[in-house]
Amino acid sequence: MLSARTTRRIALWAMGATGLAALAVGGLFALDRAFPPPLPEKLTVSAEVLDRDGQLLRAYAVPSGHWRLGTGLDQVDPQLVKMLVAYEDKRFWDHEGVDVLALGRAGWQFASNGRIVSGGSTLSMQLARLIEPRAERSFGSKLRQLARAVQIERRLSKKEILERYLTLAPYGGNLEGVRSASLAYFGKEPKRLTVSEAALLVALPQLPERRRPDRNPGNAQAARDRVLDRMVTAGVLGESEAARASLETVAAARLALPTLAPHAADLALRNAPGTVRHQLTLRKSVQAGLEAVAREAAQRLGPRISVAMVMADALTGEILGEVGSANYLDASRSGWIDMTRTVRSPGSTLKPFIYGLAFEQGLVAQETMIEDRPTDFHGYRPKNFDMSYQGDVSVRQALQLSLNVPAIRLLDAVGPLRLTARFRQAGVTLQLPPGEAPGLAIGLGGVGVTLRDLVQLYTGLANGGRAKVLRDGAEATTPAPLANGTILEEQAAWQIADILSGVKAPEGAAKRTIAYKTGTSYGYRDAWSVGYDGRYVLGVWAGRPDAGAVPGLSGYVSAAPILFEGFVRSGLPSMPLPRAPSGALRMARSDLPVTLERFSPAGQLPTVASAVITEPAPQIVFPPDGARVELGSVSEGAAPLVLKLQGGRAPFRWLANGKPLDTVARRREATWQPDGTGYSTLTVIDAAGRAASVRVFVE
Repeated sequence: MLSARTTRRIALWAMGATGLAALAVGGLFALDRAFPPPLPEKLTVSAEVLDRDGQLLRAYAVPSGHWRLGTGLDQVDPQLVKMLVAYEDKRFWDHEGVDVLALGRAGWQFASNGRIVSGGSTLSMQLARLIEPRAERSFGSKLRQLARAVQIERRLSKKEILERYLTLAPYGGNLEGVRSASLAYFGKEPKRLTVSEAALLVALPQLPERRRPDRNPGNAQAARDRVLDRMVTAGVLGESEAARASLETVAAARLALPTLAPHAADLALRNAPGTVRHQLTLRKSVQAGLEAVAREAAQRLGPRISVAMVMADALTGEILGEVGSANYLDASRSGWIDMTRTVRSPGSTLKPFIYGLAFEQGLVAQETMIEDRPTDFHGYRPKNFDMSYQGDVSVRQALQLSLNVPAIRLLDAVGPLRLTARFRQAGVTLQLPPGEAPGLAIGLGGVGVTLRDLVQLYTGLANGGRAKVLRDGAEATTPAPLANGTILEEQAAWQIADILSGVKAPEGAAKRTIAYKTGTSYGYRDAWSVGYDGRYVLGVWAGRPDAGAVPGLSGYVSAAPILFEGFVRSGLPSMPLPRAPSGALRMARSDLPVTLERFSPAGQLPTVASAVITEPAPQIVFPPDGARVELGSVSEGAAPLVLKLQGGRAPFRWLANGKPLDTVARRREATWQPDGTGYSTLTVIDAAGRAASVRVFVE
C-alpha cells in the first residue's frame, strides 16, 4: 500500500503532466500554420475494378506492395464503427484531437504501476502515426503525434478521420485497411459483419503481426474476446450477445482477394491509368461461373489448350461475362493472351447468316430440297467435314448438320459481298488478306474474326435481326450505337432460330432451350460454339493460343459442352426464344410453291413442261422496290394495297415475307393487306418457277 506522501507526489505529478499537456495543446495551435501535416487530399489506394452492381472483381496493390482499398463509412458495418470508437477513443466525437483526460489517466496508471496500463492515444493521434510512421517510441515522437492530431482535426471532419484510419490501419502482412482485411480473412466486404468479425477487426491494428489470425489464431481469439468484454462494459453489447460471439472460431486462413476478369481489368487500367475505381458491365456471379467452367474444361481438353468465353445481353450489347483464357497465370496455356480479341478462323459459325439471307430473298424455305454432292464452284471444291455427302437434303437438315456444299451453294446465290455488307451493318468487318475480295471460302471459315465479333453478330439473331455493339466498360470511350444494325430481316432471323434450336444437344448436356451453331477451323486449330436464347448470347472458343493443331478438336465435341455448361453455371434465367413474327412460318413440303420445292442455282429453272417458254420473266412494277407504304392507307377498313406485275406465265403465286397469299391468280394483279409496320418482302412466282421480289417499308 502506498504511503500518503507517495500518493500526494503521484497526484501532483499527474496534475502537472495534465497541465503541461494542456499548455502543449494550446501552443500547438500557434505552430499549426508553420508546420502543416503531410496530409494529401487523396490517399494512394489500390485501383479497383467493379462489376455492374459495384461488387469487387479485381484489385491492384499500391506501389509499396500493400493491399490498401479505399474505404468510406458507407462501406463499413455501423456496428464496427461503434465498437472501434468505444474501444479506442470513447470521447472521439467531442475532443479536438487530444483527449486530455485519457492522457492524464494513462500517466496516473503508468506512475502507479511502473508500466503502461492503457494508452491515451486518440484515433486522430493514431492516424497521425499512420501518416508519419516512426520506429522509435519517445516523448518527442509522442509530442509530435499530439501536434499532428490537432492539425488533422483542424483540417478533416470526424467522418474523414475515421475513413482514413479505416483505410490505413495495419491488419498483418501486406494488408492495410478494414476492407482488405475483411476480404482476406472473411471473404466478404465489411458492410455486414458478425459481432465476432467486427470485434476481431477492432483488435488487430494494435498488434497486427502478433494477432494475425492466419498465423496466430490463439492470440487473435484472445484479443477479440478482450474487445467483446470491453463492449459489454461500455454498454455497446449485451452479455448474452458477447457470449455468443465469443463462441465463434476466428478465421484461421488468409484468402486471396478477388482476381476475376483479369484481361478486362488490365485493359480498363491501361485505358484510364489515373482512375481508382473502374466499373464494368460484367456481373460478378456470371463472371465467376464462366471462369470456373473455362478452367475445368481446359483441364479436360488437355495441355496447352485454352478456353475463351463471352456472354452478352442481346438487347443492350452489354457483356455480362468474358473469359480471355482458361487461367491468366498459366504460362503453359499462354494465359496472358486475351483470346476473346484474337483473330481466328470461325469455321462454320457464319453459315446461319448465309441461310438467313437465302430465306430473306425468298430463295429457300426450311423444307426446300438442296443437293449435297461434290460440286465445282469455278475452281472451288468444298468438301464436308467428314468427307461424305448426304445427297438430297432439306435446307433445315443441311444447316443442322452443318453441311458445307449446300452452304456454299446458297452463298454463291446470295453473294459474298452482300453477306459481308450485312456484317458491316452489324458493326463487324471480317479480316481478309490485303487486297483480297470476299469469296466463297468465307462461308467455311476462310476469313478472320474474333470471338467478341462473332458474339456481336449473333446478338442480331437473338434480337430479331438487329445486332448490338458489344461493350464491357473497359473501352477507352463508349462505343457509339450502330446506325443500322440490321443483319437479317426479322422473319429470316426467326427461321434461323427455329432451325438451330432443333440441333441435338451434346451428350450429357443439361436441358436448355437454346439455338446454337458449332464450327471447327481447318486443321483442327479452333473449336467454336455460339448459342442464344431469347435474351442472352454465349460464345465459346477452344484451342491453342499459338494456333497449333489439336487432333480431335471440334466444335460439337469440344466447344458445345462448354456452351451448355456455361449457360447453366452463369446463373442467368433461361429466356424463351421469340415467337414467330407476323409473316413467318414453317411450311410443310407439300405446301411449298413449285419454285421452293427444290433449290436451283441462278439461271436454272425447275422443269415444268416440255414446251419452250416464250414469255419474259415476271417483274413487279407496283409497288416499286424500296417504296414506303403508309399503313394508314391500307389499315383495317381501308382498301388493301394493289400489287401489279408484268411478264411471266400464269398462274401466279404471291408471297409476303415468305407466306403465300390466299389465292393463286391468273391475272397480273393481286391485293395485299399488311399486318404491321416495318420492312416486308413481296415475291411473285410464275408457272415456270421464275420469281421476282421487291422490298418495301410499311409505316
